[in-house]
Amino acid sequence: MANPFPDDPVFKGNFAPIVMECEATDLPVIGELPKELAGTLYRNGPNPQYAPRDRQHHWFIGDGMVHAFHIEDCKVGYRNRWVCTPKWQAEHQAGRALFGSFGNPTTTDPSVLGQDDGVANTNIVWHGRRLMALEEAHRPFALDPTTLASLGYCDLDPRLGRFTAHPKIDPVTGELVFFAYSAGGPLTLTMAFGTIDVGGRLTRFETFRAPYSSMVHDFIVTREHVLFPVLPLTGSMERAKSGKPVFAWEPQKGSHVGVMRRDGTAAAMRWFHSEACYVFHVLNAWDEKGCIIADVMQYEAAPLFPSADGKPGDPAKTQAHLCRWSFDLSSNSDAFTRQYIDDLSAEFPRLDERFAGSPNRHGYYACRKNGDSGAEMFDCLAHIDLAAGRRTLHELPRGDAISEPIFVPRGRDAAEGDGWLLAVAYRGTERRSDLLIFDAQALDRAPIATVGLSHRIPFGFHGNWKPTD
Repeated sequence: MANPFPDDPVFKGNFAPIVMECEATDLPVIGELPKELAGTLYRNGPNPQYAPRDRQHHWFIGDGMVHAFHIEDCKVGYRNRWVCTPKWQAEHQAGRALFGSFGNPTTTDPSVLGQDDGVANTNIVWHGRRLMALEEAHRPFALDPTTLASLGYCDLDPRLGRFTAHPKIDPVTGELVFFAYSAGGPLTLTMAFGTIDVGGRLTRFETFRAPYSSMVHDFIVTREHVLFPVLPLTGSMERAKSGKPVFAWEPQKGSHVGVMRRDGTAAAMRWFHSEACYVFHVLNAWDEKGCIIADVMQYEAAPLFPSADGKPGDPAKTQAHLCRWSFDLSSNSDAFTRQYIDDLSAEFPRLDERFAGSPNRHGYYACRKNGDSGAEMFDCLAHIDLAAGRRTLHELPRGDAISEPIFVPRGRDAAEGDGWLLAVAYRGTERRSDLLIFDAQALDRAPIATVGLSHRIPFGFHGNWKPTD
């Protein structure tokens, strides 16, 4: 018999895992689904199979569970499946958790020490005819795009080990641009960078050293450059072995951003510096008259992690706001500028991906308007028009929460921002979830369609849209 989950906020409300895999072929819809909308929305997030072994369990490390909404002919089907990684399979057979938090050897069962502990719980991407569940410490894990059956790790190239949860698909070349931190092993200084072509073949791979071991969750790609933000959410195995957190906030180390030309090499990388800050997610970036402009969700201090001595962070500093970073490549200075361009606490920024790496006008993100929303709960969706300097909000009823919005263009040749925005909403009073579909240019109006589920989708991380072939 499985042990109950502990009395901890990460296992309560809509953070609590669901225990079933299920499917439905024709979900109820309020409103009208666009006839042109045909494809599948995939979402991924942590859904631990068993109660954790140690008190330092983190929301980030639950087993991956993928949720898929398939939309076609004005009908919506749904399916969810665990990502059955080697870790999931070993624990499923044992009937209990075996691995410690972030692979901590002091809390891992001796029977699985050194074995694969990947959870594939952060993102899900379609590329090279593969549906890949991603996290940032293991190779991409393949799933069947229709059944969501687990197919195993992708054997892309023997050199490929760790992988980012946030690769970028170049809208011009179709290639997948990726990086990895701790590429030389857990908590090492080695970082990797590479590209995978449209056929799924590794076409570039090289490594370099970071200033220190850091959790580098996302990176920045323009048409001409790649940027690697090494920010002071540091990793330390010595700290973990002493009973303190594996990852902790050390602002005295400062912020470092490596800038490399896409047609250059890591050996020619130039490093820029600033005071401590943290970024989980990037909206977009582009090259502009000898400068690089990047719009990111910036925190003054990393959220969800303590300081190196184990003390919790300052809540006032652990709210992200949309911020513009500027790098003057013609200057001899190694500093870069940072300027906030929105005042709402927000996260999970997305754009019309056809404009990734080039100047964009429209951005979308989940945000928090009510100050009493939970630390990781967002009660609004935002559309920011960067050219007009205008922001539009869609507010959810009190107690509800919204996920990362996904933009789907109306057609291949549609203008930027002409399309739909898809997001999963948690209905707090009913303890279930809906899929909301908006006109992306009219977030201040009601959704054009609401797709109802009878159960809830736990809070997760990222998703992507795969159009019907």
